[in-house]
Amino acid sequence: MLREDVTEAIRTAVFEELAAVGFARMSIEGIARRAGVGKTAVYRRWKSKLSLVLDLVGAFAAQGLPAPATGSLYGDVRALLEVAAQALSHPVASRVVPDLLVEAARHPEIADAVKAALLDGQQGVVARIVREAVARGELPEGADPDRALDLVAGPLYWRLVVVRTPLPPGYVDDLARSAVAALKG
Repeated sequence: MLREDVTEAIRTAVFEELAAVGFARMSIEGIARRAGVGKTAVYRRWKSKLSLVLDLVGAFAAQGLPAPATGSLYGDVRALLEVAAQALSHPVASRVVPDLLVEAARHPEIADAVKAALLDGQQGVVARIVREAVARGELPEGADPDRALDLVAGPLYWRLVVVRTPLPPGYVDDLARSAVAALKG
């Protein structure tokens, strides 16, 4: 039986190691050292660093984003942006996500896991926001959830993950207003 506290220590160490050195330079030895365990403890749970990272990304995807339910399209979009901005601005995420996106271009398995973690969960949340906005009469029938996701998340990812600049005051409010206007237009 594998000890859950050891497994959690290893998972935490993986995020720290990814943030410190990136996927390419990450090693099982470094992970084990950070976790305070032997390499065999890591290998008992995962066969390689790729399978370890895929498992963690999958676990992250399973957590998903909370679906806001503020009662208005603007409120839901703003709440979703706030949660996403906080997650992407986290010191570890701000180093790990860009590295995983680079590795996704090299490893189809990572690409699938990253897609599940970053896209699939958000698609479900945005589809629900759009459905509820249509039901309230805030959006027309046939409003496209994929377009909504692009309008809502695209600028945020661009600024925080690609350009890597902090959000200026009022950015989330302005982006929420712009996205809602574009969806209604």
